[in-house]
Amino acid sequence: MAEPQFDGRTALVTGAAGDFGRAGALALAAQGATVIAADHPSRHAELAQTVQMCGSDAQSRLFDVTELDDVRAAIDGLIIDIAFNNAGYQGEFANLVDVDPADFAKVLAVNVVGVFNVMQSVALSLSSAGRQGSIVNTASMAGVGGAPNMAAYSASKAAVIGLTKTAAKDLAPLGIRVNAISPAFIGPGAMWERQVAEQAGVPSSYYSDDPETVAKEMISQVPLRRYGTIDEVMNVVAFLLSDAASYVTGTNTEISGGAS
Repeated sequence: MAEPQFDGRTALVTGAAGDFGRAGALALAAQGATVIAADHPSRHAELAQTVQMCGSDAQSRLFDVTELDDVRAAIDGLIIDIAFNNAGYQGEFANLVDVDPADFAKVLAVNVVGVFNVMQSVALSLSSAGRQGSIVNTASMAGVGGAPNMAAYSASKAAVIGLTKTAAKDLAPLGIRVNAISPAFIGPGAMWERQVAEQAGVPSSYYSDDPETVAKEMISQVPLRRYGTIDEVMNVVAFLLSDAASYVTGTNTEISGGAS
């Protein structure tokens, strides 16, 4: 089967200064999309690199996804066909009894309110232009099964899955498909290295205090006995955004190597 193609389509990618967002922006650009790469103003330098890597047609937008007015202003006037709604914040790693309530609130603000703000804004843009489209939200296996020492992140990603399912129903009459992805252990990269280091730093009955051992413990939970690659995640994102998935909406695709 031929690869999904996005010639003539404009793709919004949030969190595009990070590993996942940059990979998503590059994958969509490589398949013909004009990419609007977006991230928080504090990531302007990294975002500029992403835009440069995506080619001369790519554009950048700087906004805080938790601020609805900023999101609306940033995409006002854009014709967006597809969106990889990927911006997120992992938060601190701590046992539930030690979680900082302020950090808990920040994780939910970015990962839930931010996802909602972008999704609603894109849906309104598509609807006002009389266009159909597709949105993929980044959830996580932490939201499916719960991850130790990640209460806020797990809660936020479970909310993204529920939000995706409702949005798919609400937006179906407008011809807008909405799906989620739930990656598990994905590497190499900053997210994998941080997760290993942070889990090793929290006293836990689930993981060792040695990062090298933690990495092995994580992999041992995966039936395929390896972490997934970012490219493997982006293959799923591209499929769900493409016309090849035209009858797929309201799903949460687990990209986990069989881990639950």
